[in-house]
Amino acid sequence: MPERPRKSVWRRTPPAPEPASARKSAAGPEPAETGEVASVVQAALYRDGVRVFAPATLSETYRALREQPAGMAWIGLARPTESELHSLAAEFDLHPLAVEDAKEAHQRPKLERYGDTLFVVLRAARYLDAQEEIDFGELHVFVGPDFVITVRHGAAPDLSAVRRRMEETPELLKLGPEAVLYAILDAVVDGYLPVVTGVQNDIDEIETEVFRGDPEVSRRIYELSREMVEFQRATRPLVGMLHGLMAGFSKYGTDDELQRYLRDVADHVTHTSERVDGYRQALTEILTVNATLVTQQQNAEMRALAEAGFEQNEEIKKISSWAAILFAPTLVGTIYGMNFENMPELGWSFGYPFAIGLMGVVCVSLYVIFKRRDWL
Repeated sequence: MPERPRKSVWRRTPPAPEPASARKSAAGPEPAETGEVASVVQAALYRDGVRVFAPATLSETYRALREQPAGMAWIGLARPTESELHSLAAEFDLHPLAVEDAKEAHQRPKLERYGDTLFVVLRAARYLDAQEEIDFGELHVFVGPDFVITVRHGAAPDLSAVRRRMEETPELLKLGPEAVLYAILDAVVDGYLPVVTGVQNDIDEIETEVFRGDPEVSRRIYELSREMVEFQRATRPLVGMLHGLMAGFSKYGTDDELQRYLRDVADHVTHTSERVDGYRQALTEILTVNATLVTQQQNAEMRALAEAGFEQNEEIKKISSWAAILFAPTLVGTIYGMNFENMPELGWSFGYPFAIGLMGVVCVSLYVIFKRRDWL
């Protein structure tokens, strides 16, 4: 029974030479390689901290790494296809659970070890000045003894800058995949600083808008609070992850320089996490203050409406009182102005003075009544 080839990343056997007939019929894999180019952002093979080869496809990367047993492959992918992930899993012996997580975004930051391979999930963030909002990206990193695979979902972070910086410091890059992981962690954490600055500016603007009485500020507070919840979910797990890595320094023989590097990253992420917690608390307090100010403004408006209504009622009372007073003599005059022959007091010599006196008595009586009731 023939022996099955090992998939272990520790020992790679160079591929057997292909027969001429197989090389002539190589047209079959071409579509697959074409698909790989779309997702492979950048791939490179390093030896002693120096790039020795830049393959264009995954197949070329596998072949080059087998031919360079002491090399390290750094493969960067952006939203890879399922077939590409299965190809990587078969070549580098990646755990199926980690591969399943890498297919989908929306994973929480975590660090898991599968044998000799580390699987790290990171949530990167960047601040969009034009929209004044935070854009979150997701990065999955596979770290093995001789390879680093990054799977990016989203625009952040810019790993090309990380690669460029590492290639400019070969003494750090030659420390291996662990150094690349720490450089990626540092880039993600450093990317939080502009976000923190942008959020601080937003909070300052919101405080001004709250006391200015801007009606749209409640919506802005709510949206920024939701972003702070997402930001908190991105930064808080990193603290535990980095402390977990630091706890394994002795066990895995981490280089002293990398230990200092990781401690610095841990300090930064702890500081960032504390600031994010403070911002979320500040937004909660601002929302409470805004609700109080809105309530006070509504109460003032209702009080003003009530006062206006009261004044209007007082005016209506006065108008109604004078209307009633003027109506009394009009009523008497109207009755005695009727052209009927058989009416009492028509032939009476005191009829006219009596009518005038009756009008005066009624008017004075009504005036006294309304005055006592504060209608006049």
